[in-house]
Amino acid sequence: MSKLSIESQSTMTDRYQTTVPTPVRKALNLTKRDKIKYTILGDGNVMISKVENHSDDPVLDKFLSFLENDMVNRPEHLVPLSENLQKQALTLTDGIPVDLDSVLHEEDD
Repeated sequence: MSKLSIESQSTMTDRYQTTVPTPVRKALNLTKRDKIKYTILGDGNVMISKVENHSDDPVLDKFLSFLENDMVNRPEHLVPLSENLQKQALTLTDGIPVDLDSVLHEEDD
């Protein structure tokens, strides 16, 4: 009896990121924001599996659910930042360089 095998590949970006290929996402039943676990086997092969949803912080999860529900049910509560608050944020972050396209150094990953 032979085992069914499906191969798929993806490309590593400069930031060590990759997209999980569709066949893998379907096989693991992955959805957005799911976590995946990598297990390095003794022979050097790597096994990928879905991390079952065990909340790291139940209080944060409840708070985020509250915010989500409030945004859906009361969109009028969403207001843009005032010009004054925007200026304050810019003042606080002045001089902090940000380049979203820069390559991450090994110590940053």
